[in-house]
Amino acid sequence: MTVLLQISDSHFGTEQPTVVDALTELARQQRPDLVVLSGDITQRARPAQFCAARAFTDRLAAPVLAVPGNHDIPLFDLWARLHSPYGRYSTAFGTDLEPVHRSSELLVVCVNTTRPWRHKDGEVSALQIDRAARLVERADPAQLRVIVVHQPIAVTRAEDVSNRLRGHAVALRRWAEAGADLVIGGHIHLPYVMPLQGLARPLWVVQAGTAVSSRVRDGVPNSVNLLRWGADATPGSCRIEQWDYQTDDRAFRLAKVSEVRPDRT
Repeated sequence: MTVLLQISDSHFGTEQPTVVDALTELARQQRPDLVVLSGDITQRARPAQFCAARAFTDRLAAPVLAVPGNHDIPLFDLWARLHSPYGRYSTAFGTDLEPVHRSSELLVVCVNTTRPWRHKDGEVSALQIDRAARLVERADPAQLRVIVVHQPIAVTRAEDVSNRLRGHAVALRRWAEAGADLVIGGHIHLPYVMPLQGLARPLWVVQAGTAVSSRVRDGVPNSVNLLRWGADATPGSCRIEQWDYQTDDRAFRLAKVSEVRPDRT
C-alpha cells in the first residue's frame, strides 16, 4: 500500500511550533511514502521562512514533491518578484516547478498555477492542461492518478468562487477524459472531498486545510490529508483521511474518512 501525505498552506512565518511538532510526529507514526506540498509553503517568501520549511520537511524522512503557492512569490520585494519570482522557492525545493512522481502504485503530476503578475489568483494554461493530461494518459492501471494544483479547481461555498482556478472548466474536462482520479489543492484553508459531476469519468477534488499556520479559517482547525491506495488497501478504493490538530492533546487525530473508487473500465 502507498501512503501519500498532503500538506498545504503551511505559511512558514506564521507556523505554530506545537502544531509543527505534532505533524512531525504524525509523519513518524504513519510513515508516508510521499509528502506533497500543495503550495503556500511560506507566508512572505522570505529566505528564513523557506529555510524553516525545508528544515521541517527534512524531518519527515520521506520524498517531498512540491508546487509553489501565491505566497511563495515575493510580494514586497518588487525586484525579486519581477526578475526572480521563484528564486527563493527554487533554492529550498528545487528548480522544477512542475515535478512528477512515479511509482508502481502512484502517479503524481504537479501543475504550477501561480503567476507572478497575479497577487493571489491562480491560472492553468492550455499547454499545462495538455501536459498533465498526456502524462495521465500514459499511466498504468495500477497507479492512482493525482494532479496537484494550489488554487482550488472546484469549490463548495459561494464565497470561494472568486478563488477558483482560472481555466478550471477546460482542465477538468480534459483531465477527466485522460483518466485522472484526484485533483488535490489548497489555498482556501478549507478541507473537503468533492465528487464532480458531468465529466467523462469519475473525478474527485481533494482540498487540504492549513497544516501548521495560525491562519486558520472559520474555526476550522489545522489539518492535513493522508491518502491510502494499492495493495493491502480496500481493492479498487482510495481511502482519503482528514487529520485535524487537537489542541487538548497537541496531536493530529483522524477526523474524517472518505472512500472513493476510481474508474478502471
